[in-house]
Amino acid sequence: MSVTTRPPQRRNDREDGFVVAVIGATGNVGREMLTTLADRKFPISKVIALASDRSVGQKVSFGEDEVLPVEDLAKFDFRGVDIALSSPGSKVSAVHSPRAAAQGCVVIDNTSHFRMDPDVPLVVPEVNPEAIARYKKKNIIANPNCSTIQMVTALKPLHDAFKILRVVVSTYQSTSGAGKAGMDELFNQTKGIYANQAAVETRSIFTKQIAFNVIPHIDIFMDDGATKEEWKMTAETRKILDPEIKVHANCARVPTFIGHAEYINIETEKPITDSAAREVLRHAQGISVIDHRADEGYATPAEAAGEDSVFVSRIRKDHSVPHGLSFWCVSDNLRKGAALNAVQIAEILVREYLSVA
Repeated sequence: MSVTTRPPQRRNDREDGFVVAVIGATGNVGREMLTTLADRKFPISKVIALASDRSVGQKVSFGEDEVLPVEDLAKFDFRGVDIALSSPGSKVSAVHSPRAAAQGCVVIDNTSHFRMDPDVPLVVPEVNPEAIARYKKKNIIANPNCSTIQMVTALKPLHDAFKILRVVVSTYQSTSGAGKAGMDELFNQTKGIYANQAAVETRSIFTKQIAFNVIPHIDIFMDDGATKEEWKMTAETRKILDPEIKVHANCARVPTFIGHAEYINIETEKPITDSAAREVLRHAQGISVIDHRADEGYATPAEAAGEDSVFVSRIRKDHSVPHGLSFWCVSDNLRKGAALNAVQIAEILVREYLSVA
């Protein structure tokens, strides 16, 4: 069902750029969105930082020199704003993304609230940029889950070349996926353990001790025993890439600060070899292949932090099925897994849909 929206205001001279709002500007992803907009020189005439009333009065950086005052999201009027990059949490987005959209702003929403809405495109620019054209139904475009983004970026060229039938993925997800509070919990527990402090004293975000541990539990449990994070990876991959692909996900939280890692196993319809897959991935958009069968010949989350690419390593044949392959995949979950993907969507949006002839 379409919403009644006021068309975004258009200027006669686009050299002035676009008016962009960042919702959730004080959070990890919001700050990364501001950094990415500046780094990529997005055509901006004005940028507005929005957050809850608790953050009003704070300041956030935009680029090297500009500092933005944080404004109250609940009181903000989106008329005259072209694009909003939104990452304030699902419950907040459920209220304010439709409100912004109804006032003529195109919202690129990083929360889970709109991802499976059939009237909202779910987009990874390297995979399904053509889906952006459907944004006009609700004036909202959804950013996928961070773990899904890096996986489908790597799967897309392999699917095009060999047709993937089934995917089994195991994730090793950093604490920044749970926000700044998750990173703080890892830091404080690690520090506390060295000071003989019980980890339970500093536990509030994760269900078990995260320092020096691995937790096989991200998001809530569902009726079939999967967690919602595992369900997201399955449902989102089908919506973005191919509804016929079978996906089984296993998601774990590990004691790292930034960067998600995934071991991905695929079965394909066509014959596949490690050398053929490596060649396809080397030429794929957004992928960096680091695959040397030697010490240090692979990428890890530490090297991915701060980088835009999805890194693929450990490419090898799976001999347990007729046409199988396994590989290791890492990416910065705050950049390509969130902020960069949203900004890339915005770049296509202004280039192909919002620009003035």
